Amino acid sequence: MTDGTKNNKVNMKTLAKVLNVSIATISKALRDSHDIGDETKQRVIETARLLHYVPNPYASSLRKRSSNTIAIVIPEIADSFFSQAINGIESIVDQEKYHALIYLTHDSYEREAQMFNDLTSGRVDGVLMSVASNTKDIKHIQDLQQMGVPIVFFDRVCEDIPTAKIKTDDFNSAYMATRHLLEQDCKNISLVTIEGYPSILQAREEGYKKALTEQGIKPNDNNVISCANKYTHDNIAFLKQHIDTVKPDGIIATVEHLATTTYLACEEMKLNIPDDIKVVCFTNQITASILNPPLTTVLQPAYEMGRKAAELLFRHLSGRPIQMERENIILPSKLVVRASTGTV
Repeated sequence: MTDGTKNNKVNMKTLAKVLNVSIATISKALRDSHDIGDETKQRVIETARLLHYVPNPYASSLRKRSSNTIAIVIPEIADSFFSQAINGIESIVDQEKYHALIYLTHDSYEREAQMFNDLTSGRVDGVLMSVASNTKDIKHIQDLQQMGVPIVFFDRVCEDIPTAKIKTDDFNSAYMATRHLLEQDCKNISLVTIEGYPSILQAREEGYKKALTEQGIKPNDNNVISCANKYTHDNIAFLKQHIDTVKPDGIIATVEHLATTTYLACEEMKLNIPDDIKVVCFTNQITASILNPPLTTVLQPAYEMGRKAAELLFRHLSGRPIQMERENIILPSKLVVRASTGTV
């Protein structure tokens, strides 16, 4: 160690790297936590002195919950699921006299990682999060958690981060939707999905396949297709080609914007819903009941998921006993049957 380090910005990440320990260990040692042994504390303190580490008083004050602010990190706001989830979160935030900052990743890992780098400054006391679709490297999430900032996941969770997770039962939701179409005499059902969200979409695909297998129908990989993760005319063309080739008599759309894609594709192909093809979609949009025909939906408990995630976070922030890593809550979805599946 030389005086050259004096001119560099030295933070807890720097100390953790030099000493080959976690950021959490550095933080606890500097706070004289009883969780850290005396020998480790002395190593941290001595290294901090040699490297001229200066604590960030702003960050320190916020880690003591003086900011009264939490972050809500979500992929988008246009999706009615996340709008309803935010309403659930805010019902608790208001009670706790906190403020909420909403960060939109636009489903970009790069934006998400940059946002988390900003959050390391200590501007929030905790984070409620639904991860971006292409997030695979989770170091930015781990770093923030190791700094002592609690994180609670809802909907799109990161299984490798030991903390509270609030999800819906994606496997049974897709199983339920597929069973419903089978009961309406569909024999060739397609699952229309999107790229990304492996933990969610894999569970939905498995539920779909189980329902088919139980009815003696062998799942066909040609019936499972992935569209782009946003509404585009390319998706409509892609779905039209799929319908023309595979000729499904039922479609399960796994995300909200694929409902519009499916309806427009059928309209352009002059296919009647539900006579020619029956449609179910995972969506919370309030317009589902006024589409032509009204859309059968898998309704996810978005408000309840947001509210429960916020409750867990504030329970932790208040110091009440809670083992965050053991809080893995699964809430059921509901199938709302309408005319798009020919039953009304």
